[in-house]
Amino acid sequence: MTQARGPGAGADAGPGVGTGARTEISAAGLPQWLAPVAAVAEQVLPEELSRFLPPAAGGRQSAVLILFGEGEGTEDPSAGSGSSAAYGPGPDLLLIERSAALRSHAGQPSFPGGALDPVDGDPEGEGPLRAALREAEEETGLDPAGVQVFGVLPRLYIPVSGFVVTPVLGWWRDPSPVGVVDPAETARVFRVPLAELTDPANRATLVHPSGFRGPAFLVGGALVWGFTAGLIDKVVQFAGWERPWDQERLVPLG
Repeated sequence: MTQARGPGAGADAGPGVGTGARTEISAAGLPQWLAPVAAVAEQVLPEELSRFLPPAAGGRQSAVLILFGEGEGTEDPSAGSGSSAAYGPGPDLLLIERSAALRSHAGQPSFPGGALDPVDGDPEGEGPLRAALREAEEETGLDPAGVQVFGVLPRLYIPVSGFVVTPVLGWWRDPSPVGVVDPAETARVFRVPLAELTDPANRATLVHPSGFRGPAFLVGGALVWGFTAGLIDKVVQFAGWERPWDQERLVPLG
């Protein structure tokens, strides 16, 4: 499968998932700074994450991987740097920029991910976990065996594309090299420090031509908005990492 992959583009299942990938959910051995995120997964309600909830029937099942890495250090993400000019080593998130040639969410920064394939198995079971890891491998080249899935957030809905999305939380326990695998689907792969995401200087409210307004992050040389920014915003908020920022700072799209 190619372009109509949804939150993250991908192809057929790669060899990593099913051979070395860990699809069980476990919070054992997580670094202490990730404990608040694991707690969010256990307590948060769907309506606390988004006003767009899955319909009673229909929608295309998909999953995204919210992958936290240690970066090159162990800084507390809530501390921030106090400046948008430079960021020290510390925890980060893996993001991609989707190819401008895709039919769905073209050119947008996003989490790795995409629609479930039959090879992923039961959408009510391990299917979303397998899909998130498989798509991340296909889009970034990461080794899924190095990812520890420690939680799953409630399913959400993207009305513009009809995707029912399961956000899968991962800890990059054993990092592997990543980069663009297929330029037709992924334009860029990049890691963003959490200190950069929580810096008030990098936060704004995006104004879409349709009138929609939502959180945005100006990080890594990209404008992160829409579904991805909304999830980051909520994770940062509920994990207790949010720092006061100017919600009246408007950034028009386009």
